[in-house]
Amino acid sequence: MYIQDLIFECFQDTTFSRVEQSINQYLDALRYQGQILGREFPIAIKEGYFQLRLVTPESNSLHSSFLSDQGRLALQGLTQAGLLSPKIKLLGEDLNSQATCNTSPPWQILYTTYVHTCSPLRSGDDLSPIPLYRIPSIANGSQKQAIKWQEDWEACDQLQMNGSILEHGALAEISEVDSRLFRRGYDLTKRIEYLTKTPTYYYLYRVGGSSLAQELARPCPLCQQPWQLAQPALDIFDFKCDSCRLVSNLSWDFKQ
Repeated sequence: MYIQDLIFECFQDTTFSRVEQSINQYLDALRYQGQILGREFPIAIKEGYFQLRLVTPESNSLHSSFLSDQGRLALQGLTQAGLLSPKIKLLGEDLNSQATCNTSPPWQILYTTYVHTCSPLRSGDDLSPIPLYRIPSIANGSQKQAIKWQEDWEACDQLQMNGSILEHGALAEISEVDSRLFRRGYDLTKRIEYLTKTPTYYYLYRVGGSSLAQELARPCPLCQQPWQLAQPALDIFDFKCDSCRLVSNLSWDFKQ
């Protein structure tokens, strides 16, 4: 991933409220297309221009060719607010982030955790994130549905990891196949597979269980068929069902 600065210069008199609204609409469009990562973007007020720092999946993530329809409208909104098209300054690769997938993997996974801000679509080869703007739009001209699913999954993961409030309800959402969050994410995998023509799996979180033997013997929760792998995939997934497009881990209570 890469760190980049965006600089918005004024070409006519404007107001802070117009600038704030137009820049934030532009950032929202970039975020819901997967072009920028994270949710908070402080805007520095300079003499005659505005500046902010972003993390992007790739060095060229901000190129206009990746914009959604909403992004192109937001770009016009900048002009209407008295701002020139943003100047982009590439600062360099982010030392603390994961490398982005730059190949076409044979399979992919919808996977995230509460500590990740990168794309929730991951390569089945090495779990590297696949930029969402590189796949066809999931719905309504953008990738917003995938981003919103990711935010909800991460919120539930944070609650169950904290273990202080709403732990059981949050855990059920990320680990049960009859939860609303699962149904949303599972529908997304089907849609993404249809659009990309690449087998797309859903990660089902697993914790708890009575014993290691029972955990190893548990079947796929959808088709009830055996799905244990001979060897764990990517050091995380101990179970994989190719017909149901599901992957899961051995319960973290028993995983060594």
